[in-house]
Amino acid sequence: MNILITSAGRRSYLINYFKEALNGNGEVHASNSLWSDALQCADKAVITPLINHRQYIQFLIDYCLKNKIKAIIPLFDFDLWKLSVNKEKFDKHNIKLVVSDSKVINICNDKWNTYKFLKSIKINTPESSLSILESQKKIKRGLINYPLIIKPRWGTGSLSTYQVNNYHELIILFNKIKQEIASNHIKYESSQDIEKSIIIQEKINGSEYGVDIFNDLNSNYLTSVSKKKLSMRAGETDSAIIIKNKSISIIAKTLSNKLKHVANLDVDIIYNNNKYYVIDLNCRFGGQYPFSHLAGVNFPKAIINMLNQKKVNSKFLLYNTGTIGIKQINPIILKNEVS
Repeated sequence: MNILITSAGRRSYLINYFKEALNGNGEVHASNSLWSDALQCADKAVITPLINHRQYIQFLIDYCLKNKIKAIIPLFDFDLWKLSVNKEKFDKHNIKLVVSDSKVINICNDKWNTYKFLKSIKINTPESSLSILESQKKIKRGLINYPLIIKPRWGTGSLSTYQVNNYHELIILFNKIKQEIASNHIKYESSQDIEKSIIIQEKINGSEYGVDIFNDLNSNYLTSVSKKKLSMRAGETDSAIIIKNKSISIIAKTLSNKLKHVANLDVDIIYNNNKYYVIDLNCRFGGQYPFSHLAGVNFPKAIINMLNQKKVNSKFLLYNTGTIGIKQINPIILKNEVS
């Protein structure tokens, strides 16, 4: 079986995990930037049109048919949505998308939808607003107070995320983020509601946790791996320790059953004043998955099993608590050998 990992970026470790999972019985293809170390690790690589380009979907279909690719695994939020709404086009060619339903993607990619969804299933999450006026009303009612967090509603990672300490800073940074949205890729998703494309949130201080919640391809819960984050870098987990935590496990099963995502869900959590607050839902492999993998689980192998219509081996879902992982920087020589 050949697979394509789109928007692979710097996640070369995932390319290697899937190559190991295939064990020589197929190729791992990757896209999308020439300046990507992940493309250097793949068996084959390709530069596609931009995700928002009208030929992007047809290009992927043609590439998959030419290279006998049976499944696509996206790693970028905007790519998730683009693929999910075009799922039927891939189905016609028997190309499996390892991606959740578009309704699920809209809950995870849109931080306002995330907020409303978490509230609806009684999971703690930071109080949020889509306007300066509404945030001021909540301050007057005593629901929130400075400092606040302000960021793009459809943002990724720590992109254009700021702390605001007073009303003056709120006005300045609100306008600054508007300009930043217009100058980068999130302008495409933000165009859905450009006047409400910034979210203002209560700042939650406390210990940071994460959990990988793994469902099968029919959205049924398989397992979850909790971790305490020891350090962060550019909005991504840099080091972590694997833990058992009953409260987080309950949150994980609730999210799995209510959200009904496919494969991995990357969740960020903060513990404050005896409460766990869910901060972000990422409907894909995220920056914390390598720590789960190092502890013993093997979600790539489980996915390959499922794509081959095989039962998931239970050993792929087992892990060792107490495992501490840290990311390293590994420079490589860039080779210009892509399609």
